[in-house]
Amino acid sequence: MRGHGASPGALRFASLADYVDDVASVAASLPSPPIVIGHSMGGGVVQRYLETHRAPGAVLLASMPPHGVLQTTLSIAGRHPFLFAQPNLTLSLCCLVNTPALAREHFFSASLPADRLAAYGSLLQDESYRAFLDMLGLGLPRPKLVKTPLLVLGAADDTGIPPSAVEATAHAYGTQARILPDLAHDMMLDTRWRDAADATAAWIAELS
Repeated sequence: MRGHGASPGALRFASLADYVDDVASVAASLPSPPIVIGHSMGGGVVQRYLETHRAPGAVLLASMPPHGVLQTTLSIAGRHPFLFAQPNLTLSLCCLVNTPALAREHFFSASLPADRLAAYGSLLQDESYRAFLDMLGLGLPRPKLVKTPLLVLGAADDTGIPPSAVEATAHAYGTQARILPDLAHDMMLDTRWRDAADATAAWIAELS
């Protein structure tokens, strides 16, 4: 997605619709429509993508729910009221995760070794404030438009997208959520990441 990693493009005011365009551009370059997998905000992008694009299947990992992230936002604001004021003044979200303690609180289990936490933390970057507003309510997904088979995975120890939000997402798409134990929000990097990978691979195999 634009502005992420080495991808070109401006970040701060990119919308979820812009990110959908980025995903669609890459998907269109492939020999056939891909299975799409999205984590957290990326899950919201996948949901929006599926409204207008064909895919043989999709996986949502600790995904932004269709009703948005107001619950998550209020939870963070309640725990860190003074820190939470900064993004609204600077239009930058990185202050919420820019220390090892904050990164662990939001993304990782207590069991993740400190060296891995430091390595992952060094890769964290800012996110679009406009995309954050879309996730609050300006650009929410429309589940009724999606007919793609979905796997909805959540993490039992997720402080940002709790199991109740994952179950609400699954319900909106007419499927059942699967909540994996002993995992936090960053399911693909946490200590038990293989559980998420195996669940995803097994589901994709069943689609074949």
